Amino acid sequence: MTEGSFDFSPGAQVPLSGSDGQTAATSALASAAYRDSPVADVLKANNEWHKSKITAPKLSLFEPNLGEAFSRAVQVRMLGGARPALIQSFGTEPQAVVEHCLAANRIRKERDARLTVVMAVFGLLFLPGMLVWLSAFQLRRTLAGGQKSGAGALGSVVLVAVGGLAVMLLLKPPMTGALSLYLRFVMLVPVVGWLVAKRVCESTAKDLRERWEGLLSGGGIGAKIPEAVPGNPNETSAERLRQGLAMLSAEQRSNLVFYAGPKGILGMGTRWGSWHLAEQLVSSDPDKEINPFRSWDVIRAVHDQLRLLERGPLHTGGFPTPSVTHWVVSPIGENAAEVSRPNGAETDHFQIKSAEIQRICNEQQFGSGNRHYLGVQFVLWDGQLVITLLVTVTVLHHTLRIEVTGHALGPVHPLFTTKPAAKTKEVSKSVKFWETRTVNLPLVDPREVVRLSARAPLTWFPSVLDYLGGKLSLPEPFGLRHAWADQPWRHRFMADDALRAATPVLRVVHSAAIKVLAENGVDTENFGTRSTFLSGAVQGAEPRQADVYNA
Repeated sequence: MTEGSFDFSPGAQVPLSGSDGQTAATSALASAAYRDSPVADVLKANNEWHKSKITAPKLSLFEPNLGEAFSRAVQVRMLGGARPALIQSFGTEPQAVVEHCLAANRIRKERDARLTVVMAVFGLLFLPGMLVWLSAFQLRRTLAGGQKSGAGALGSVVLVAVGGLAVMLLLKPPMTGALSLYLRFVMLVPVVGWLVAKRVCESTAKDLRERWEGLLSGGGIGAKIPEAVPGNPNETSAERLRQGLAMLSAEQRSNLVFYAGPKGILGMGTRWGSWHLAEQLVSSDPDKEINPFRSWDVIRAVHDQLRLLERGPLHTGGFPTPSVTHWVVSPIGENAAEVSRPNGAETDHFQIKSAEIQRICNEQQFGSGNRHYLGVQFVLWDGQLVITLLVTVTVLHHTLRIEVTGHALGPVHPLFTTKPAAKTKEVSKSVKFWETRTVNLPLVDPREVVRLSARAPLTWFPSVLDYLGGKLSLPEPFGLRHAWADQPWRHRFMADDALRAATPVLRVVHSAAIKVLAENGVDTENFGTRSTFLSGAVQGAEPRQADVYNA
């Protein structure tokens, strides 16, 4: 069954996302859908390898804010019918983020429907006046965005001049009769419409900010997307949306990951450490040969022991229950624009089947093709830190090599964890002018009301809005988590957690492997000596860039 023919029946259900232990990172990313800050702020979250881009607007009056651009970009990229494959978002629930983007878009669309009515009543019937006002605001935005120091003041002069024109037409229209009555109000009625639109915008802005605040405070209102629940078989759009969300969750559970050179394994972070044990396979009894065994036999024993990592001799906390997974790692170019997932007899709903994993583990150890890694993954700090240690076993000629590599994905960029701040301004006191006081500003200023009102009628034509106002382009290959991940080494405790995990995992891997070798008649003396040496060396592990070989 191909990806495009998934049938996630029954049809009236929306897949639910479990987000236990991953709420902080998920909520932080989801909060971006409700933000009203400038879209350019997202560029601050760019990291060394993954950079978002913003298309410059043709008319700044139609430029989206961060929440509008983020919701639109994420929805199209993760639910688009012809979208490329996605990178898994370890430590987050991508479906929950997408659902919040859908919910935010629905709230804005309801607001835009009301604003469109306001524009039709107060603007379309008085089109000349509305066009003059819109042109004035566009000119003001253009001047304010320039490099001249007086551009903002000049833009304000433009608005004052238009206001003076409105007063002149009201008091002394240039014509008589019915046309004079129309000219008296042609400039004033759009102002009344602006007052009505301001109330609509403020109520929606308050709702969006409450959801933004709630997500980052640990509570918040759940995302409501009734358009994803088909009520009858004829609601094809709802069914497609439901299947898109289900396919997103299925792809998140894929056991195929991609190695992009110095970028590391996409979604897991760069490789910061690597430890190798490589010794010759010699029989413990000179009169007997080694019992034949395969790499999978060693990996299976290591897998069983890694599942017991949370157990210890002392009741002092320790490891949480880890996720132990057999990964198939596919190499791609460092600057690859997209990735693709195979579909065929060896896959099932984006999962590489167990028989194919065993074949890769035993046979594809040298030369081209995918490779097998056994991974133990810890999702810590409510999803803000993802520690992954990968184990691979290769046998070439008489040499068995066991390699353990450490990958760490840090917290999402602080941009996504900032809560909404009240809009205030410091002003001088009227009497004690040498002192200042803080005054609250309107949640939606006049320019924002005009921008939202101008965009509202085009909401049903998103491609036109993208053309006029510009859009946010997400970094490819795209995954929600790694696209905006920060380095964990900036946080002392996160760095400690990553470094501390390496030593016990390495020892468990070595002890399990040596036990299998001993059971199959291999002399393990050299393996044990080398393992002891590595156990001592790993205690001095420090974060370094192993993938660029500068350690």
